[in-house]
Amino acid sequence: MNLGKGLTLPKSELKRRVDRVCVGYACVEIHDVEKALDEMAAEGLIRAQGENVVLTNEGARLGKEWRSLLLKKDPVIEVVAGLVDGSITGLVVVLSALLATLSMAAITFAAVLTVASVSITNFSSFFLGGITEDLSDMITLQTLMHYSLSDLPDISEREKSLILLKRLFMVLHDQISRSNLYAAMICGTTTFLAGIVPILAYLFLPRPANIVVALGMVAGVVGVFLVRYRARKGKVHWKVTLLETIVIVAIAALASLIIGRV
Repeated sequence: MNLGKGLTLPKSELKRRVDRVCVGYACVEIHDVEKALDEMAAEGLIRAQGENVVLTNEGARLGKEWRSLLLKKDPVIEVVAGLVDGSITGLVVVLSALLATLSMAAITFAAVLTVASVSITNFSSFFLGGITEDLSDMITLQTLMHYSLSDLPDISEREKSLILLKRLFMVLHDQISRSNLYAAMICGTTTFLAGIVPILAYLFLPRPANIVVALGMVAGVVGVFLVRYRARKGKVHWKVTLLETIVIVAIAALASLIIGRV
């Protein structure tokens, strides 16, 4: 995963980083590192350049997948949730302002309060929920890896492997906590921007241009960017994703308007 950042690292530096994970435990020797690197080179994952190693294209792809799995580096759910919640909030506020006879000050206050509340709620939900979910996933993965190592015939090698596994997940825990903070910030910011931009267009542009621009922004975010993002990440045809997205956003917006009228 370190090499996946586009670095060319000396073997000694890799050994030093492994030692930092072990923190005092002599669980990995330099010949262990050499053996592992030889196996990776035989599998076409790395390429040796003297005493340095660099990832091949296949190794870089695999490193990206490991970072996404272990460190939650690929913001999918938070971006989708932010765009959906922000767009629905902006759409509901704009449609409510059209249906209600409120002053500009009242509409502005209600709009900012609504968007800010949804953004803060998304931030806290993703931060706390993400930590809980990721810890649960990490415990499951650690249990499976622990089980796969527990049947090693060499007792010494088994103990070293289990110690390294324990230390590795302690390091991952710290990095995942930071990743959850970033994910929560991404979700909160995306929610706020997706909601406030069409609302500002509605408030400050002259009629009827404000209505067209505000609704056009919501339609553009939901119908183009969000659909394209979901289709690309989920490897699903964009027509299927478009239909799902329109139905969900329409139901949520309609329900919010009905509750607001009641």
